[in-house]
Amino acid sequence: MDRHGGEIHEKRDLKGRAEGDTRTVPGHPALTRILRQHIKDEQLKPGDLLFQGETGGILAGSVIRRAWRSARKAVLSPHVYESPTGRRVYDNRHTRLTKWLNDGVPPAQVAEWAGNSVPMLLATYAGCVDGQLSDSKKRLEAAGDLPEPP
Repeated sequence: MDRHGGEIHEKRDLKGRAEGDTRTVPGHPALTRILRQHIKDEQLKPGDLLFQGETGGILAGSVIRRAWRSARKAVLSPHVYESPTGRRVYDNRHTRLTKWLNDGVPPAQVAEWAGNSVPMLLATYAGCVDGQLSDSKKRLEAAGDLPEPP
């Protein structure tokens, strides 16, 4: 049990979605290949756990945290490893949403993939968008939407 009296691993549907509803979210092609191979190798069926604990159940949080720390330490420089960057597995969600916005993916699409509303997404991530001003100005100039300088 957790400190709020609930089960440690809650089974719940997606927030704001109908029971049993899913959403499609793009993944990096290399990761997708690895996961598909894992599913094939393990002969997993719909509803099976992608990664199982020793007894076939849900992995313990401590196992996930240890694996995550080891993976971060193996690939990140000491400075980045010691920073908050990706400290928790969930931090990847924030990193991915910020990257999509910075890469110019329309906020409505990012919100759909994230399962958020556009206002919530922008209220949370608008301050994280960086590096698009020059490109935006070039596109406006190319479209002839900016007045000629005097």
